[in-house]
Amino acid sequence: MSGFTTHMDRAMAQARAAADRGEVPVGAVLIAPDGRVAAAAGNRTRELSDPTAHAEIVAIREACAAAGSERLPGYSLWVTLEPCPMCAAAISAARIERLYYGASDPRMGGVEHGARVFDHAQCHHRPQIYDGLGADESRSLLRNFFESRR
Repeated sequence: MSGFTTHMDRAMAQARAAADRGEVPVGAVLIAPDGRVAAAAGNRTRELSDPTAHAEIVAIREACAAAGSERLPGYSLWVTLEPCPMCAAAISAARIERLYYGASDPRMGGVEHGARVFDHAQCHHRPQIYDGLGADESRSLLRNFFESRR
């Protein structure tokens, strides 16, 4: 179980770094089939003036570029917040094998809430999904971030 803690800890570190940059604190880490960290990112939407620069998308882009492929079979994605519909679609398109996420997002989530992207017949690939890992810490980080801006 220590690998699980380490991977989510890395994702949380990316989320904290995003918050320090004024971004919504979401972090993602992609783990290659051989166990190495293939990519790690936090949200960068404000920094890049890019509404698609969610942590998951940035990490997927980086890992795909390094792999020289648009597909990442056998990879695992660790993210601090339930992916939105856009990110869930990217996870499916990249054929990521496993998705681990922390806090659920009943308002904007696209996995177990809202759009439920992986449940649609048009979805080509559904990863194995593991939720609730580090959920309390992730929720706390998000809550503190938004409370500080009110």
